[in-house]
Amino acid sequence: MKDTLRNLLEDALRAAHAAGELQTATIPEAMVVERPKDDAHGHLACNIAMVLARPERRAPRQIAAVLAARLRSAESLIESVEIAGPGFLNFFFRAAAQHAVLGEIEVAGDAFGRLPANGKRVNIEFISANPTGPLHIGHARGAFTGDAVARLLEAAGYEVTREYYVNDAGRQVDTLARSTLIRYQQALGREVALPEDHYPADYVRPIARIATERFGAQYADQDPAQDGAWLPLFRDLAVAENLASIRADLAQVNVCFDVWQSERALVGSGAVEDALEALRGRGDTLYASEGKLWFRSTDYGDDKDRVVIRASGDGTYFASDIAYHKAKLDRGFDRLIDVWGADHGGYVKRVEAALAALGLPSERFEALLVQMVNLVKDGKAFKIGKRSGNLILLSELVDAVGADVCRYLFLNRRSDAQYDFDIGLATKNTLENPVFYVQYGHARLCSILRRGETEGLRPCAADAAAVAGLTSADERDLLQRIAVFPEVLAGAAKALEPHRVATYLHELVAAFHSYYSRNRVSARVLDSDAPALSSARLLLCASLATVIRSGLAVLGVSAPERMVSPSEEEGA
Repeated sequence: MKDTLRNLLEDALRAAHAAGELQTATIPEAMVVERPKDDAHGHLACNIAMVLARPERRAPRQIAAVLAARLRSAESLIESVEIAGPGFLNFFFRAAAQHAVLGEIEVAGDAFGRLPANGKRVNIEFISANPTGPLHIGHARGAFTGDAVARLLEAAGYEVTREYYVNDAGRQVDTLARSTLIRYQQALGREVALPEDHYPADYVRPIARIATERFGAQYADQDPAQDGAWLPLFRDLAVAENLASIRADLAQVNVCFDVWQSERALVGSGAVEDALEALRGRGDTLYASEGKLWFRSTDYGDDKDRVVIRASGDGTYFASDIAYHKAKLDRGFDRLIDVWGADHGGYVKRVEAALAALGLPSERFEALLVQMVNLVKDGKAFKIGKRSGNLILLSELVDAVGADVCRYLFLNRRSDAQYDFDIGLATKNTLENPVFYVQYGHARLCSILRRGETEGLRPCAADAAAVAGLTSADERDLLQRIAVFPEVLAGAAKALEPHRVATYLHELVAAFHSYYSRNRVSARVLDSDAPALSSARLLLCASLATVIRSGLAVLGVSAPERMVSPSEEEGA
């Protein structure tokens, strides 16, 4: 509809110019065509008259009047044009123009709204939780956000690589190894205390039991505070077991990765030294002070310089990050998107600074920050289980409410806003639960289509004559809503905001539920005495189901065809 209107406006402007009514002959770049917030202001509105006011040196309403008169030739599509406010053009389309979307959906099917491949490659790194334990509720939001953003970008035509950066180097994994050794020794009957700065959670004990099976009592008397031959063995075992647990938890919620990049492998490959050497070759970007090697990140907009080599001679996490992001760009990606916790906001500027210092296109890097999550019930903090100390595990949450509910509720809010996950709401199988509400809308549509089959009624073909009966206000509103789905997808992908899709689906289903409730009482959706109209309505229902199913797929949520709602008189 927007493209059609742009073409009509371009034709009108060209005709007005040829007739000497306007000086401008081409559409201005600042022109915007959008759907008004209030339906009373039309199906679409345009600011072209106000944009042309300065170059034309005329009042916007005068320009609008010229264009409105020229658009009368398109009366087969446009029902009326209103001039509003300072000069907005509000357009009301005829039902026949709105029917066109049914044909588009009939042809595209579940691909409706998706763009063709654009040849651009995107690397999206998300979760990247340290392999020192299982995934918890804090990781869940990053997992679902990253996966949904990846799905959105794929819908927008990008080739997407999902990547998990495994922080398997440094002190935290050594501490995990020492914690595992202590639990291993305790399992062998030794009296060894676990220091406060080690990992106390129960998930370490099963790893220790595997160590007893693999190593017997070989390391029973080793000092956990001293490095030895035991350290890499216990470290590799613990990391491998925790990564296996992470993979299993992600599989449970249908989150998959194309690449698992090991930090230890990155460091071992010499990539960090190569990156630092490249910085040295770019001028005075590194300097020594206090026995450490520093990067002059303040020269590139950071608030302070950053250490890349500690006094011990070990590289910092930031040094690895420089090498890692350089390596991703070297692999030919057009965009790098990192999904980080909000507490990592300070890392954005330093990564940008490092890429700029290396002469790499820092504008290709962007970070999506995800705020913290609290689990609540009846307005109070809530804990599911005790298996992991103070952690609320992702697997526990999924066991309690299901993967679909987890995904949808996390994606139903902006990722950069703090969120209270209401476990009471999540466990309700009623229309009060947002994911149940949307899924039930899809199931109800499928139910109508099935019932039509039993009555010998099927969706008609999407030709003008067959759908001409879809003229009620409710039906035209639904047509207008599904017509903007491609725009919703494109906007959500551009902004990296999956919650826009969730909001759209909820509003679409609400409009359908209202339509269904009104027509069930008055002119039924299915009426054997009016088979042509019923077939047209079935086509509308099939199109709605396609859009809902497609939108849920972008969020990674299933679209069941059968559900029962305890709050409804009639199940689906």
